[in-house]
Amino acid sequence: MDNIEKLKKWVAESNNIVFFGGAGVSTESGIPDFRGEKGIYQTISEYGVNPETILSHTFFENNKEVFFDYCKKHLIFLDAKPNAAHYGLAELEKQGKLKAVITQNIDNLHQQAGSRNVLELHGTLYKNYCVKCGKKFDINYVLNSEGVPKCDKCGGVVRPDIVLYEESLDMGVMQKAVDYIASCDMLIIGGTSLAVYPAAGLINYYNGNKLVLINKSATNLDNRADLAIHKNIGEVFEKIM
Repeated sequence: MDNIEKLKKWVAESNNIVFFGGAGVSTESGIPDFRGEKGIYQTISEYGVNPETILSHTFFENNKEVFFDYCKKHLIFLDAKPNAAHYGLAELEKQGKLKAVITQNIDNLHQQAGSRNVLELHGTLYKNYCVKCGKKFDINYVLNSEGVPKCDKCGGVVRPDIVLYEESLDMGVMQKAVDYIASCDMLIIGGTSLAVYPAAGLINYYNGNKLVLINKSATNLDNRADLAIHKNIGEVFEKIM
């Protein structure tokens, strides 16, 4: 039995699956990842500093114009559409097999595909809030603002609800992710090199014997997987659904 057939069989047999995904889930939708060959870290920044610096809390506080210019040009992809992986996961949730999608992505594609229980470890660009009064705004408000978006209620800065470098992850979301992973019978990890902590450490909470890693290239944790598949995740979901 080849790997795809084995995965198909395991999915058919399981009713408590959790999916944990990274940037590779969205690259097939045309959204570049961070560290891949064509990732945004590979491009020479037109701003004279690297993307990791721009997406830090300190830089946001001190250089808001550059921060928002960068986000609008390089992080927001309104035309991107969910791919076979997003739709496959939404379908598995509908069937009652998949209990949660845990994602490092900030692009809202899982929700667009129909997934309901999505834990966004790094937040989302699709929700924005005023740092002064807390009023919430959608992504279009930010995109349609000139320069730094300001709150129409109090004039405070409106920022995306994402976790910047130097900021802490939401511990409530992390705890939920840990609980889902600790209690599932099958954990599928896809489109992530498992290089970024603390998110990559979530794998340590899985206690079962159906750990599946789907990633285009090998990861440092392949040896821990019960099944490792080196293909595009959308391609894999097209075959198993």
